[in-house]
Amino acid sequence: MIADAYGDIRIERHGHVVVCEIDKPPHNHVSVKLITDLADAFEALDGDAQCRAIVLASAGRTFCGGADLQAPGGLSASGGMEAINPLYTAAVRLFGCKKPIVAAVQGSAVGAGLGLALVADFRIAAPEARFSANFVKLGFHPGFGISHTLARVVGEQKAALMMLTGRRVKADEALAWGLVDAVVPAETLRAEALALAQEIAENAPLAVQSTRATIRGNLAEAVRAQTAIEFREQSWLRATADFAEGVRAVAERRPGVFVGG
Repeated sequence: MIADAYGDIRIERHGHVVVCEIDKPPHNHVSVKLITDLADAFEALDGDAQCRAIVLASAGRTFCGGADLQAPGGLSASGGMEAINPLYTAAVRLFGCKKPIVAAVQGSAVGAGLGLALVADFRIAAPEARFSANFVKLGFHPGFGISHTLARVVGEQKAALMMLTGRRVKADEALAWGLVDAVVPAETLRAEALALAQEIAENAPLAVQSTRATIRGNLAEAVRAQTAIEFREQSWLRATADFAEGVRAVAERRPGVFVGG
C-alpha cells in the first residue's frame, strides 16, 4: 500500500482514483523536495494496480505560486541555480508517470506552478484560477519544460503570447484556448476533477495506459531535452541586473525598470 503522505503531499483514495494534494501553505511554492516527493508518490502509484487515475490538487487558495524567490536558498539567493537541475530532473519524472492525471486548479498557477499544471492530461479550473508564465517579468527564461509543454496544449502562437508578455490568463480565456477543459464553481472543483478521473478509471486500465502512452509519445524525454536548454539560458540570465530588478519588482508588486543588462 502506498503511504498516506510524501512530505507535503497528502494521499487520499477514492476507489480506483488517488488524490495527490500539495499542502504547503500559504502558496504551495515549488521546491526540489516538493517535486521530488510528488514524483516519488507518482512512481509508487504507477506500481499500484488499484490506482487507475490521479487527481493533482492543492490546499488553500493558490494552486501553486511557483518558486519562492524570497526564501533562504531560493532562486534569487546565492547558489540558487544549483537547485534547478535537481528540480528539473524531478519534473521529468512527473512527466514519466504512466497513470492519467487530472489537475484541479483553484487559484493561481504561476511560473513553475503553471509547469506543474501542464504535467496533467486534463485541467479543471475554478473561475478564480489564473495562469501565468511570468518569467520575463523576472528578467528570466521559462523553466519546468514550459517552453515545450505550453505550446503542446495551446499552440505555438498562444504560448508565445503568454511567455513573451508574462500576462495572467483568466479561467474563461484559458478555457477558450484549451488550457483548461472545464471551468466549474470553486465549491465543486474537487468533485468535478474526481468525477472526470473516475470516468477514466471506469475503463480498462491497460487500454487506458496504452492509449495515453501513444498520445503523449516521448513527452518526458522532450521535457528532459528542453529543460537542459532552459537551464542554460536561466544560468546566464540569473547573473544580470535585470533579473535582480525583476525579483525586486515582483516582490514590490510594480513593473520592472529593466536596462537590458
